[in-house]
Amino acid sequence: MRTFTILWSGQMASAIGTEMTQFALTIWIWQLTQQTTAIALLTFFFFVPQILISLGAGLLIDRFHRQSLMIISDVAVAICTSLIGILFTTQNLQIWHLYVLAIVYGSCGQIQELAFSASISSIVTKEHYARVSSMRTITNYSSRIIAPALVGVLYSMIGFMGIILIDLATFIVGISTVLMVRIPQPKSSEIDNINSQNIWQQLFWGLNYIFARPSLLAVTTVFCLFLFTYNLSETLYQPMILARTGGSTQILGMVVTAAGVGGVVGGVFLSVIGGFKRQIQGMLLGFVGTGFGILILGWGQTSWIWIGAHFFAAFNIPLAYSSSYAIWYAKVQPEVQGRVLASAHTLGLAVGAIASLIAGPLADRVFEPMMNSDSAIASLFAPLVGTGQGSGIALLLIITAIGMVLIGVIGAAFPTLRNAEKLLPDYE
Repeated sequence: MRTFTILWSGQMASAIGTEMTQFALTIWIWQLTQQTTAIALLTFFFFVPQILISLGAGLLIDRFHRQSLMIISDVAVAICTSLIGILFTTQNLQIWHLYVLAIVYGSCGQIQELAFSASISSIVTKEHYARVSSMRTITNYSSRIIAPALVGVLYSMIGFMGIILIDLATFIVGISTVLMVRIPQPKSSEIDNINSQNIWQQLFWGLNYIFARPSLLAVTTVFCLFLFTYNLSETLYQPMILARTGGSTQILGMVVTAAGVGGVVGGVFLSVIGGFKRQIQGMLLGFVGTGFGILILGWGQTSWIWIGAHFFAAFNIPLAYSSSYAIWYAKVQPEVQGRVLASAHTLGLAVGAIASLIAGPLADRVFEPMMNSDSAIASLFAPLVGTGQGSGIALLLIITAIGMVLIGVIGAAFPTLRNAEKLLPDYE
């Protein structure tokens, strides 16, 4: 656990800096455009390159030294952040600049994420898989607590460029921790066998691995369905709150922070108990719990309801993610995890990108006009979500939440998924 803990602490610092920049940019885009689509497109351009390079990234991770790839990726992301700061300082920053940099950022971030994920089974033992996965979710949600608070306090004093400099400082911390440890690079005849194939066979080897195992395919499918609904909700909730509060960044900051607290509390709780004995049950329960939280988030019309609902939704996310990762780490050989995890990430990112792409137009062109009209549908749902700006986004958010709950409940009815851990042998 020592090596993982060192790496994890560096990733925590880096995540806080990145979230500070992203939080400030989300507000900047909304103030400039007042459109959900503009924010959704930033997420879309972040996801698309990850889809395109994931299979190739898995190939790189299994062929080259994972530790070196993590360092190179971190440096590239730091360069992107520097460019944003320079463009902003010279008053040349435009939205399309962010879209272009999001492509580079997403590509490098995906390589770093996959290299780290594929290294976990080499640096910790099996009994810690769920625990370290929950610690990784703590990283994501801790940044949501600390970053908005820091931006709120520091922005007026040091400005946007000061936030960028803090982000760059945290990148240095992250890279330093990677340099402090040694990450083993697994070697086996399995890699030699794969490398003897042609390039197309190698690229799609991970997908074939998943499709050849029905239970692993079932886990992948149900998680992709969850990611579709979850990415819809993640794209929608911030514009909804800004629309319903007259653009209040203070309320949005509190709601984002509540999600961070919920994710940290959920991650800490899970890291202490070590996860469910049957990880598949934890994953499905995480889907249902997240869905209920998002349902209340869409239904609520006051800041305190949003804060409580988002806390509860985020509390369940570590359970869903860590349970899923624990299955992958236990069932897939470490020497091929780069390609297999990359293939699973590719499928998940594809549905996530589609969700982000359609979320904005659905909200701006369908649900918002519908709920702000005299139609029968508006009259029917007005008692549930109210009227005015943001009510259409709220209705769409409720629909996605119901989808999450159904995915968790219906998924448990399929034996191939429910008994996945029994049907799939451990790689050991």
